[in-house]
Formats: sequence, structure tokens, C-alpha cells
Amino acid sequence: QVQLVESGGGLVQAGGSLRLSCAAAGSIYRISGMGWYRQAPGKQRELVAGIARSGSTNYANSVKGRFTISRDNTKNTTYLQMNSLKPEDTGVYYCNADIRRRYSDSVTEAYWGQGTQVTVSS
Repeated sequence: QVQLVESGGGLVQAGGSLRLSCAAAGSIYRISGMGWYRQAPGKQRELVAGIARSGSTNYANSVKGRFTISRDNTKNTTYLQMNSLKPEDTGVYYCNADIRRRYSDSVTEAYWGQGTQVTVSS
């Protein structure tokens, strides 16, 4: 059993900052890619930022220069530092991780967190 537990969402004024955390727990051998997605009301879920196990990152154009994704492989945790928040950043933020549960497994499985609400007021 594997769970991704997110925290750090909330209500913030435009221009403010929030830091999201996502910790993976359970039977885990290794986590490869991790990422953050968001879903605004009436819109499809979209990738916000991703980070490989090596630390290489990629970002949606809309958040480049404002958001920073990082991870701590010793804690199976990823973080999303969000600065200069805008009302259009409002949505439910989901953590995603590609997890290899056992050494003997040849493939990874994708797991999702339950989501955390981020609301940016103007």
C-alpha cells in the first residue's frame, strides 16, 4: 500500500507565497519522477512542475520564474514553493509520483495524492 499525503494549501492574497509538501509513505523501493498538477474549476488537470530523481526539472510556462519544485529522496517527499501567486493559480493541486514498490518490480506505478486547495484572492 502506498499513499501520497499533501499539505500546505490555503487562501492567500495575490502576490503572496505558499509551500506545498507531498510525502509518499508505504511499501516503496524507489521513486522516479514526481510532479505537481492542478485543476481549476471547469478545466482539465494540467502539469505545473515535474522533477526527476536526478533533480532535473520542468515547468509549465505559466509558472516559470515563480514556482520551484524540489525533492528530498531520503524522505520520499517533494515540495512546491509558489511565489508571486496570481488568481489564475487557484485550483486543487495534486501530487503525482512514479513508484517502484519492490526491487523485483520491472515497472513503476503512478500514484496520486488526494489534492490540496489553493485559492488566490485578487
